[in-house]
Amino acid sequence: MTKNIISKHSITSFLLLLCSGIGVMAAQKPKPAVLVFYKTAAFYHKSIPAGLRAIQELGRENNFSVDTTNDATQINLVNLKQYKAVIFLSTTGDILNDGQQEAFKQYIRSGGGFMGIHAATDCEYDWSWYGQLVGAYFGGHPAQQTATLHIADKRHPSTLHLPDPWIRKDEWYSFKWMEPGLNILVTIDENSYSLGKLKPMGEHPMAWYHDFDGGRAFYTELGHTEESFSEPLYLQHLLGGIQYTMGKKHFKKMKRKN
Repeated sequence: MTKNIISKHSITSFLLLLCSGIGVMAAQKPKPAVLVFYKTAAFYHKSIPAGLRAIQELGRENNFSVDTTNDATQINLVNLKQYKAVIFLSTTGDILNDGQQEAFKQYIRSGGGFMGIHAATDCEYDWSWYGQLVGAYFGGHPAQQTATLHIADKRHPSTLHLPDPWIRKDEWYSFKWMEPGLNILVTIDENSYSLGKLKPMGEHPMAWYHDFDGGRAFYTELGHTEESFSEPLYLQHLLGGIQYTMGKKHFKKMKRKN
């Protein structure tokens, strides 16, 4: 009777081949990706380059890819399919045509994520769907100054780490319209700074999130100054917002270099 004998060498070779195949498959698996869109048709924020660099660094440190563009033709159905989230970084004015608006709407309705930073509320005033998505429209701001922020929801990944109160300097928006039913994350104490000629809002949100039209949306008013994008607390705030809009269930602590 003949016995089938498998040598130790054969087993070792098989295991090495199997591990090699798994390694190749793992290496080929693409990282989740976000697109940072920074087109401006009105005021241009000088902090945009610093914001782009900061978000790219967050991607390198936290295992997601970051593409950037100010070309509105990239807002199309084919291109958007590769991104977990699209970040509007201080976009201003009328930045998308009708076809691009429809493509972006379909992207959100398909479960995409949206994040707005600072002047993302200062654009597309004639596109009410966008206003509902971002959550508000810009209504004015006083001079840059130090103010006191309060954390309304300390359970969100963008606020878990923040002190309460959080005192910092930035440019503070008031809003002329806000979408009802937003999940408020951060508010500003209007008694802690000068509103100038602006009327008090009373409850004055500065960051929020909500589910909208099949997708996820997060907005933070903070981020006018270049210094914001080298501020560890603010960067962690951004990272939590990005991870929320990407749809991640688990949030890694941001790595910071000494």
